[in-house]
Amino acid sequence: MRSLNRGTAEQKAPAEQEAPRWRTVQRGQPAPDLARKSSGLARYVAAATLARTADGGAVVAIVLMVTTSGAPGWLAGLLAACITAPHLLGPMVARSLDSCRDGRVLIAWACVLHGATLAAAVLLYPVMWPAVTGLLLVASGLVGPLLTGGISSRLPAIAGPDRVSQRRAQGWDVATYGIGGTIGPSVVAAISAWAGPTAAALILAGATFVAAALVRLLPHAPPAAPATDVPKPVQTLRLMAVTGRLRRMLYLTITVAFSVAALPIAAVASTATFQVQPAAAGILTAAYGLGGLAGSAGVLCRPLRGDADRLVTRLAGLVAAALAVAAVSVSFAPAVAAYAVAGVMNSYFFAATLAARSEFAPPQVRGQVFVWVGALKIAAGSAGTAAAGVVITGEPRFPLFLAAALILAAAGASALDRHSSGRWAD
Repeated sequence: MRSLNRGTAEQKAPAEQEAPRWRTVQRGQPAPDLARKSSGLARYVAAATLARTADGGAVVAIVLMVTTSGAPGWLAGLLAACITAPHLLGPMVARSLDSCRDGRVLIAWACVLHGATLAAAVLLYPVMWPAVTGLLLVASGLVGPLLTGGISSRLPAIAGPDRVSQRRAQGWDVATYGIGGTIGPSVVAAISAWAGPTAAALILAGATFVAAALVRLLPHAPPAAPATDVPKPVQTLRLMAVTGRLRRMLYLTITVAFSVAALPIAAVASTATFQVQPAAAGILTAAYGLGGLAGSAGVLCRPLRGDADRLVTRLAGLVAAALAVAAVSVSFAPAVAAYAVAGVMNSYFFAATLAARSEFAPPQVRGQVFVWVGALKIAAGSAGTAAAGVVITGEPRFPLFLAAALILAAAGASALDRHSSGRWAD
């Protein structure tokens, strides 16, 4: 026993001698791990903002390019669909995120391909058949999901295992989506008015090349499982359907995306009810967008706390409440405030869904889960816009009543689903 204790003491001695070197960080200076995490998050935010601004602003640039050339509106809509519709096929290419040895390389090449095909499409449009431009835009849209959900799947490895750090980082992620989807198109429109839509599209393409370089500088995260153990896309969707917490997050995400898509349609139709100019609809939609940015700032300052499963349900109910207030507003000012609150609540809800994806998705399918949810969310938003246009005849606020009721029904179903499943089932 004495020899064993002596050996143990001798083994501990070097560690004890080296221990002071780990405490040489001066007071006020960040620890090495914290500094490395902060620098990785800063690169992530820059890369995600550039990539998502390019992905969100490309549609505006394409529509402006076609319409200013004198082409018919149906061609502008068709070419815009060429870059947005392929997002629905994102899950078919997302498996490589979980199976490749270095996901950074895949996402970086996706950024390069997106930028190269977008630049080629706008440069060739004046001299080639529109079909050529359409094919190039389809290629650009196919890799679009890797610029949105694909980049988000890298965040858990950057933020670290701590829940507070994860959720603060998810607040940054929500902000990059808000900038890309709200401010990005406005900036593209401004550049188009100053230098032309082709120049705006080429700037977006250049932004994706910079994003590719920044993605390659993100911390490396090895694959969670061998490629042979990574499920196929349909198997991943089935896994989400049978896993209670992922299932509830998925159908609530689809329902909220379908419902809030009615806001722009209702804004345009309700200007007559509020006795304001039709252009005032832009104020309502801007209030919603600014509310979304304010919500992402709120998540940054005070990260979400508590179980992500319950947060998704509760925040979906708050989105429904904001839509209901917008629906019952009888004057313009309360409607603007309701639209802004709806934007805030939707950002908080989005942050909760990001937390649910990160915390509940098995590591070997995390990339696919992110892309699956993003693709279905885009499809639901498109369907919601179309549905709002169909049911808006007569009462302009009717779509908002339906949207609020639909979200409340889904939130109630989520609560019952959680109660009936029990903790052991998830």
